[in-house]
Amino acid sequence: MTRVLVTGALGQVGSELIPALRGLYGSEEVLATDIRRAPPGHPALEGPYEQLDCTNGPALLEFFVRHRVGVVYHLAAILSARAEAEPQLAWQVNIEGLHNVLEAARQVGAQVFVPSSIAAFGPSTPRDPTPQDTLQRPNTLYGVTKVAGELLCDYYAHRFGLDVRGLRYPGLISYTAPPGGGTTDYAVEIFHHALRYDRYTCFLAPDTRLPMMYMPDAIRATLELMQADPARLRHRNAFNLTAFSCTPAELAAEIQKHRPGFKMHYEVDPLRQAIADSWPRTLDDSAAREEWGWRPQYDLAAMTKDMLEKLAERALKEA
Repeated sequence: MTRVLVTGALGQVGSELIPALRGLYGSEEVLATDIRRAPPGHPALEGPYEQLDCTNGPALLEFFVRHRVGVVYHLAAILSARAEAEPQLAWQVNIEGLHNVLEAARQVGAQVFVPSSIAAFGPSTPRDPTPQDTLQRPNTLYGVTKVAGELLCDYYAHRFGLDVRGLRYPGLISYTAPPGGGTTDYAVEIFHHALRYDRYTCFLAPDTRLPMMYMPDAIRATLELMQADPARLRHRNAFNLTAFSCTPAELAAEIQKHRPGFKMHYEVDPLRQAIADSWPRTLDDSAAREEWGWRPQYDLAAMTKDMLEKLAERALKEA
């Protein structure tokens, strides 16, 4: 049986990817890890869980060998806004940690999934839509680490034949995990505030359009890419991926269809606004559609309805 390792398992993606993987492979075959101690009740604790620091290369390789790791989902990363505040830490985690994972995977022959991001693009990239293959000159440290990470993954694939695959995630919206320091986090926070306070103060301007995706679609896309026939994959690494694009004002209007009393206010954060303004407004994900059959299931309306329902159900259980 293939042992599956997930790094950064306590983050937004890991919190939903872990249960999906354990449903596929069995709880004992999916090893959840993070540098932090898992809080009580977290999905990662429903199977094997260990604390693991990806920046410690020797310890990471020893872990791969000891557990006979065959597939790695490397999610450990410092996200956009926090990366600007702590650039040295972001480089250490996002680049040195990735290099350690790729090198360990090379030595044991493991398949690797590495997420990239729309942050890999910059202000000189075409924004409507952003092509799969285009100029990538980001002006944020997070974006720099994502471009460098894409190139490093390509190098390991071409130089060593490592089966490494990846997606450029758009803004991800989830009801399971709290926001993790990303520029698109308003699209998660807004739902919590809508249900609790019927109002939200957004840190991006009302007309800031960004590509978005509901987490169930992101998890499904991740699994589908890793299971895709390698003979069909011309890109393998860093596929553009999207479901819909929206602005804060459009998302607020969709929420108001379900909660008419909801009010939206704006206090623009210059740092996060500048980051958002350097990112794509829409994405061309035709390569993902053609090479491995990607199709989203949730648009803005379906995502909003499901998010409100799921968060309300959680609130009732926790009451």
